[in-house]
Amino acid sequence: MWETLWLWFQEPAHRKLAVAVGAAFALGLGVGVWRGALKRRLSPRDRKGGDRAFLKGVQYILSNDHDHAIEEFTKSVQLDSETIETYVALGNLYRSKGDIGRAIRIRQSIILRPNIDPGIRLRALFDLGVDYRKGGFVNRALKTFQEVIEQDPASVETLEEMERLHEEMKDWQNAYNTRRKIARLTRGDHRHILAHHLVETGKELHGRGEVAKAKSFFLKAISTHAGCIDAYLHLGDLYFGRQEFKKAVSTWKKVVEVDPRFTFLAYRRLEKAYAEMDNLRPVEAFLEECAKRNPDAFTRLAFARFLYNKGDMDGAVAELDRALELEPSFLEARKFKGEILLRHGLKAEALEAYGDLLAHLDVPYLTFQCTRCGIEFKELQWQCPQCKMWDSMVPAEATVKTRPSGQERTSSRSEEEG
Repeated sequence: MWETLWLWFQEPAHRKLAVAVGAAFALGLGVGVWRGALKRRLSPRDRKGGDRAFLKGVQYILSNDHDHAIEEFTKSVQLDSETIETYVALGNLYRSKGDIGRAIRIRQSIILRPNIDPGIRLRALFDLGVDYRKGGFVNRALKTFQEVIEQDPASVETLEEMERLHEEMKDWQNAYNTRRKIARLTRGDHRHILAHHLVETGKELHGRGEVAKAKSFFLKAISTHAGCIDAYLHLGDLYFGRQEFKKAVSTWKKVVEVDPRFTFLAYRRLEKAYAEMDNLRPVEAFLEECAKRNPDAFTRLAFARFLYNKGDMDGAVAELDRALELEPSFLEARKFKGEILLRHGLKAEALEAYGDLLAHLDVPYLTFQCTRCGIEFKELQWQCPQCKMWDSMVPAEATVKTRPSGQERTSSRSEEEG
């Protein structure tokens, strides 16, 4: 039995629900004296029936049977309408089932009760804010959370909910300010989150043509957290847009020093740069350094593109062969090799290259996995879309995977937009 219960508890959704029910019990204990006086008005039979229904509801929750749990909790409040903890549990269950309207009405009924314990009212107010957020009522949620903060300025969980709302609304300045408050209240390193908020603000400013302001935000992000790859990528883009190509290449080069796993994000940018630059030595030096530090298939492909554009066909093919030695299923490298051979009239060699390519068309492409929740996505995102953790998405494997034929590489948008 205990092993089954432990396995049930390992599921994140079950754990959250168990915590919610535990909170309901805690709330009940907190107002035990107040509730006891009210319960004396009820008959012993009613009290016993209500408690029995409540316990049965808890058992149904542990069995993951939410419908019957709701049924038993409803019986409990019918027998004893003053059981605040049962209403709290009901509200959490309705929220977990997606019935936000009922959850909201239950929270509101708790808040409006006369002579309610301030702690219970504040918790119900917080839960109401969560219900509003789940239901998409963003402004109501923010207003409700703000009311909680006015009464309890040190409520970290409320500040985190507000930060999430600001992020979803792309209100990066308020997200940044809220994270600073969280940082003052909690231990830990918050610099990487603050840096991402600054970068997002910089992106918006850059998109509006406010280049000088955008640059200051990118630089502030780097000074806040030197490991913010997205800041280097977009600061380099800003320099590139101002035709300061050497500065752009130098800035993108920092990605290699910060985290070589994400160097591939700079390669498409480099292709644009060496199409515009007269002196290609900085680009060549960058690629050579990348090949030494992180000799993966992506680096070899990028170097091959550079060499081919420079007029060195043999060198390009040699780099592509090295890429395919590292990762035989690297579809993009095989495709580029075939294109080079066809352009130079080497049809037999091209046919051989493309014939080998067919065996790898069903190989999965490059994916990214969250180190916190484990979910995989096709596109790199600096904040995990599921658990909302920043900087938790990394390449799913150390080796490069490829995409199906005719499909743009999944990291292309990331390379362009970061």
